[in-house]
Amino acid sequence: MRIIRAAQVLTGRPGEVIADGEVLIDGTKIVSVGPRGSAGEAGEVLDLPGHTVLPGLVDAHVHLGFDDKVDPVTGRSPESEHHLLLRMAENARKLVSAGVTTARDLGGRGFLDVALRDAIEEGLAVGPHLVAATRPITITGGHCWYMGGEADDEPAIRRVARENLRAGADCLKVMASGGLMTPGAPPSWVPQYSTEQLRVVVEEAATRGKHVAAHAHAHASIRGCVEAGVTTIEHCSFFTPSGHQYDGKLADLVASSGTYVCPTAHGVVQRIAEVHGQAMLDAWLAGIAAMRDAGIRVIAGTDAGFAVGDIANRTDGYVGGLETFASVGYRNAEIIELATVLAADACGVGEVAGSLDPGKRADLIAVAGDPLERISDLRNLALVLVSGRSVGQAGVDTVTASVG
Repeated sequence: MRIIRAAQVLTGRPGEVIADGEVLIDGTKIVSVGPRGSAGEAGEVLDLPGHTVLPGLVDAHVHLGFDDKVDPVTGRSPESEHHLLLRMAENARKLVSAGVTTARDLGGRGFLDVALRDAIEEGLAVGPHLVAATRPITITGGHCWYMGGEADDEPAIRRVARENLRAGADCLKVMASGGLMTPGAPPSWVPQYSTEQLRVVVEEAATRGKHVAAHAHAHASIRGCVEAGVTTIEHCSFFTPSGHQYDGKLADLVASSGTYVCPTAHGVVQRIAEVHGQAMLDAWLAGIAAMRDAGIRVIAGTDAGFAVGDIANRTDGYVGGLETFASVGYRNAEIIELATVLAADACGVGEVAGSLDPGKRADLIAVAGDPLERISDLRNLALVLVSGRSVGQAGVDTVTASVG
């Protein structure tokens, strides 16, 4: 048994703040959460004055194994799968060092995300719990075709979906629209699949109790994703040939459906203005703000692994994405909720992670300061626990802690 005490404990849900609180942990699980002394003296005590304890953060959209050395024409890369897997493990270590204890990897090659997920769970690698999507389903020559999930009609879509699930996918990823990162593929404002085809992906995932994450920029693709019943829409940028054009009626449809949206807010937003112009950045940020006002269930995910221009969107830059939400008017309590409780629910792990509750995994972090006042305090990591195990670069030796 272990007791972690701090100046305040946040459960992850807005308004649930326990001043001078503590969390009792037994092995990999949380036993109780309450005010100081509520757990008695059940075991070793770690006292962290001046700190905040809260659920481990969730990054709902990463690409640990995105291979930027891939030749988009041939689909080949000089990087072997063995080397790529090692790089993925290093990216996972960086991710957990930023306080992320659960991450959803939404597309890679060779089913390496499954291998890394299992290695982390076995203690052979250091990183967050991973939710693996494996190969994204896309049309021939479509966005990220070189990851191996090409499918053009319903039988092919079912085949790729079933192959991914057989390989151990925790969810399915589908490229509902084109994208800007794959030369020769349809652009972002062009749909790649019809509503009926998207529904096939949802049906195949449902046979195994899994969910679907859909990459969708185009208006028609966003609508198709809602009608098909996907769980999360990734990006949801309302993109057109002339840039971002937010559609209030379409946003209301998304909100009323309860579909989660991961706008992939990251911490290198200024590079968007440098590459694409300030007007595009302003329109994108305005859309993220408008989603909140529309009542859409927004979640945190950084799209780490993809570069913005020539600037890397690093896996250890997670808090920068949360600061982007703050910059457009999200309150800090809301940001913590969308980075923990809501993101965990959207990723299908809400029953075991995302909040500090008895019976859930002991996935938590401790930071110096108060992130309800300053979201940047989430960078001041003192402790990262993944299923009760201390991991990452942070450690209790970096804080004034007493153990007794």
